[in-house]
Formats: sequence, C-alpha cells, structure tokens
Amino acid sequence: MSSLGDLICCATYGLFALYFAQRLLRRSLPVSALALVFLAALTASSAWAGLALVDGLRHWSDHLPTWIVPGLDLLRFGCWFALLLMLLPPPRRGGGLGWMRPLVALAVLGQLALIIAAEALPPDALVRPRAFGALGLAVLGLVLVEQMLRNTAVDARWNAKPFCLGLGGIFIFDLFIGSQAALFQSFDGDAVSVRSLVHAAAVPLLFVASRRQGDWRGKLHVSRAAIFHSAALLLVGAYLLIVAGVGYYVRYTGGQWGRALSVALVFVALVALTLLVASGSMRARLRVYISKNFYSYRYDYREEWLRFTRLLAGSVEPEHTAETAVRALCNLVESPSGMLWMQRSADGDFAQAARWNLPAQPGSEPRDGSLASFWQERAWIIDVDEWRVRREAYPGLDLPAWLVDEVRCWLVVPLLVRESLIGFAVLGKPRAVVELNWEVRDLLRTAASQASGYLAQAQATEALLEARKFDAFNRMSAFVVHDLKNIVTQLSLMMKNAKRLRDNPEFQQDMLDTVENSLEKMRQLMLQLRQGDKPHGVTSGVDLEQIAKRLAAASASKGRALELALQAGVSTRGHAERVERVLGHVVQNAFDATPASGHVRLILDAEGSQARVRVEDSGCGMSEDFIQNRLFKPFQTTKAAGMGIGAHESYQYVQELGGKISVQSELNRGTTVTLLLPLFHAQADAPLAVLDAR
Repeated sequence: MSSLGDLICCATYGLFALYFAQRLLRRSLPVSALALVFLAALTASSAWAGLALVDGLRHWSDHLPTWIVPGLDLLRFGCWFALLLMLLPPPRRGGGLGWMRPLVALAVLGQLALIIAAEALPPDALVRPRAFGALGLAVLGLVLVEQMLRNTAVDARWNAKPFCLGLGGIFIFDLFIGSQAALFQSFDGDAVSVRSLVHAAAVPLLFVASRRQGDWRGKLHVSRAAIFHSAALLLVGAYLLIVAGVGYYVRYTGGQWGRALSVALVFVALVALTLLVASGSMRARLRVYISKNFYSYRYDYREEWLRFTRLLAGSVEPEHTAETAVRALCNLVESPSGMLWMQRSADGDFAQAARWNLPAQPGSEPRDGSLASFWQERAWIIDVDEWRVRREAYPGLDLPAWLVDEVRCWLVVPLLVRESLIGFAVLGKPRAVVELNWEVRDLLRTAASQASGYLAQAQATEALLEARKFDAFNRMSAFVVHDLKNIVTQLSLMMKNAKRLRDNPEFQQDMLDTVENSLEKMRQLMLQLRQGDKPHGVTSGVDLEQIAKRLAAASASKGRALELALQAGVSTRGHAERVERVLGHVVQNAFDATPASGHVRLILDAEGSQARVRVEDSGCGMSEDFIQNRLFKPFQTTKAAGMGIGAHESYQYVQELGGKISVQSELNRGTTVTLLLPLFHAQADAPLAVLDAR
C-alpha cells in the first residue's frame, strides 16, 4: 500500500509540475517568484514521493542515505511555508505578521537539526522529538493556511479556497500523525503508509487553484479578526504541545500510576482549554492585546461600524429597541452589561428604558438635574471611576447615588440629537482592561450619535403610530357625530310638529315610524363603533328602486318633492342601510342647495354591468375648484352649518363597493351627481353584448 501511494503521489505531483513549468515557458502565466516557489514545492513533493518509493523497495534500500527522504519531506514543507508567507502582505503594510516568518524559520531549522542528529543516534532515540517537530510544523501550516483564507476578501475566496483546502488537508493529516506519535512514542504504521496517498489527494485542488488565478495575493489584506483567530489557533497548538510534553513526563516518571495520571492530566487539560476558549473575558483580553501591540489604531473601524449598524438594524420588535442600542454600545468596549435611560416625553424626566446584566433602578433622573446640566455645557463621556477619585476633573457634576454605589458601572455616555439630550447610556466595566483614550472616546461619541438618531426615529415612529390611531378614532367620531346630527335634526322636526299635530292619528303613526327608524340608525352606529371602519352587516342585494321610493316619501313628509325616473329591478350589492345613507346624503345635499321653487330629480337605470343613480338639482351649484380640491375631503363644505363629513363618508363607501362618484356642476345653474355601483345580478333586458361579457 505504501509503495502504491508513493507511486501515485510521485506521478501526480510530477505531472502537475511539468504542466505548470510548460505554462511558465509558454508565458501563459507570468514568471514570478511566487510561481517559481510553487513549482519548487511541486517538484520537491514529487521527488520526496519518488525517493520514498525507491527507499521502500527492499533490495535498493541500502543504497539511499537515511536522511534523504526526511530531508526532502522537510524541503517541500519549507517550500509550502515560503509560498504561504509570500501570499501574506509584508509587515510594513500594517499586517502585523512579522513574528510568523522567524517562527517558521526556527521550526524548519529545528526539524533539520533533528534529521542531522538522527544520523549519529540510534533509530528510536529521537522518535518523540521528531514527533513533536512534525506536530509543530503541521500546526504552523494550519495557522498560515487559516491566515491566508481569513485575509482574503470575500469576493476573492473563490480563487483561494481550493488552495487552502488542499494544503489544509495535508497539514491536518500530518497533525494527526504527529499528535499520535507524540502521545504514544511511536508512529502509526498504517497512517504513515497512506501519508503519500493522502498528500496526492490535494493535487486536484491545487490544480484548480492554479487555473483559477495565477496571483493569489492580489486581494489579500490582514484584518484584526484574522490576527485574532490565527493567534488563538497558535496558542491552542502551543498549549496542546505543552500538555503532551507534561503528560509524557508524568507517564514515564510516575511509576505504576503514570499512565492513569497522564490520562487524567490530558482530560483536565482539555476541559481547561474548552473553558478558556469559551471565555468571553479571555477573548476580550486577547483582542485588546492584539490591538495594542500589532496596530497603530485600536479599532478596525469598518468592521466595528458594520457590526454596530447590523446590531441596531437587527431589532425588529419596538420593545427591544432600547436594549439593542445599549448592547451595541457595550460591544464596542467589550462591556458585558449596561443600561439606558430615556425621556418618556419631550418635557419629561429620564427613566430607565432598558437594562442588560445590571439591576433595575426605580425612580427617575430630573431633566434639569446635575447630569443634564453638566451635559448642556460639556458633552463629555463620564468615567465613573475617575469621578470617584478626582471629582475636580468634572466640575459641577454630582452623580446620583445609584450610579456611584453600583461598582459595575464604568462609563456614562450622553445621547444627543441636534444638541438636545434625549437620554444617556451607562456601560458596565469591560471584561479586559480598556484604556479610555481619545480613540475610544471618539468612537463612543460617534456611535452614541448614531444610536441617538436611531432611538429618536423609533420614538417618532411610535408617536406617529399613536397619532394615526387617534386620527382613525377622530375620523370615526366625526362620522358618528354627523349621523347623530341627522338623527337629531329628524327628531327635532318631529317634536316641532308634535305640538301642532299630536292629536292627528296619521302623524302619530308617522312619529312612531320616525322614532323606530332613528332607533335602528343608532343601533347601526353602535355596531359600527364596535367594529371600527369595517363594514357591518351582511353583504347582499340592495333594491335601489325601493330606496329611491323611500327617499321620495321622506322628502314629501318634509314638504319637498323628489322627482323619480326609475328602471325596475335595478339592484346593487352592499349593506342596505349604508347604501340608503349614501343616496339619502346626496338627495339631502341637493335639497339644501336648491330653493323651494327649484326641482330635484333622481334617475335610476343600468349601464352595462353597473347600476347608475343620477341626482340632478337646479340649485346654487359648486365651483370647479371646490369639486376638484375640496369636495370629498373631510371637514370641507359649502354649508354654513355643515361638517363636511357626509360627502367623504359616501365617497369612501362607494370606493369600497368598487363603484365611482362623479360630479358635474355650474355655479347658479345646478349640480348632477352620478353614482356607478356594481349590479347585484344581470338585468333581464340587458343588451346582448353585456350578457355575453358577463
């Protein structure tokens, strides 16, 4: 199996090296140091596998020096390391990776020293040191691969991903072999026998990477996240190496309990590593250390701003807006707790609006108190610890007792919108020590300004929603008042005539009918108030002919004549009471605009699939400007005592039914109002074309 794997590895890397060299000779690829190192790595890998194949043949094994196969293995690793280091930006560009290059060189030289020393020592004398050396090389390789992938822009990872996966697979398999040998003081023969075959499996990925882009570092940049993850991975690798060394020492010096103690030690060490990796405090300390020692600026402002705005925008529930804002501010300084105080109204005091890992604080802070007065003069970020030690640094400032007594409170950040204080945020002490320098203060001021605008917008949106609710309620109240006014007018007229006609039996019956009709209208109003703007009742066919006759009879009882021209059997769909109220409003407006000597006429017929109702009068008319800009708007009327609600309500309901209202009018010549309503059923005498269309 080992010989077959060596043969496949030698052939694949060798053919790939020939193909790549041919592309360089034909100028299909630019000849560069990067391309030459890549070619050298392919050639060294092919040579290593070829000589390993030769060394595996028993009758030729005595003719090869024992150092040549490990030396070529180290050479190809050195080439891959050199290639990865060349793909990373140099330290002078702000990469902060200068420590990687001497560390890699030291590891390669250390492994070379072990290979040379093995020539003078027995074969098994350096098994464990060589295992630790192989393990270290694999960890370094994974760090470099991870560094390259994380430093590649998102849109360029399509090019670099196959390359990173290929080399990552090689280093992961060698990490497995090295760690096993370091623990058990012997290399796994089965794993070693397939090592060359596993390494050959990376050739297709390397080939794809070489075809996609010849210059892999064109879009590389070093980010703080990449440095953080690389440093964490390197520390974890160093930790595991130390644990393996200590376990080896305990195992072979602990007597009969050595093996059991080494197992217990490894278990405890792994648990401790898990706790350290999961610790937010340790991650915060590592970020602070990297930012202070590897970069001239503490923050990667692009990443911080994207994270800050993403967190603010992620709050979809209004009740969580305040908590989201304070958490976004806390994340900027690695703070695990905070609270937010906001004004409930423009002239109100400050009350706790949200808290995160801090206790609730009852009561309020006055809007003209010490804090607000201090921020009116100086929009400073207050360091509570500094205030406790040097109060003269904050002249005229008296902090509230709840803030001073809470030892976890660290910073107080004002939230200003156009120099107007709308609230303030209290940030808890960070997990790691953060120096409150000008950079931290400037970032917090900028973020607080963004959060203030976000919170002010949320408050404005909430106020707008409340205003819309009140507007809907007021609109409904106006409709109800309008309908009540008509009912009161009807009842007032009845009471005025009652004094004169109370002994008339016909009047008494008419009075009972009027009271019953008014009572029914008030019931409908109550139902409408319960259901809001939704239509009440059941949609059904409404006989427009009968409504017109009832309107004519009601007009006659008031001493006015409504002329009728009706087509029999014309019905529309809707709610009978509301349709009658719409038509009654149009007829009543016509009578109000027409003197007693004039005439009002209602014409009912069918036009296609619609019922048409026209109300004509010879009254005062309306101007074109009033019709176009004011007629169907609420609270717009030409009457001295009208409210302007009836026309708006009628227009809204006709629109709900899918109908249309049009008005033609001339001043002092009269008005024609035309309502087109959907037919409830086809008419028996409808034209053939209309029946076909239906």
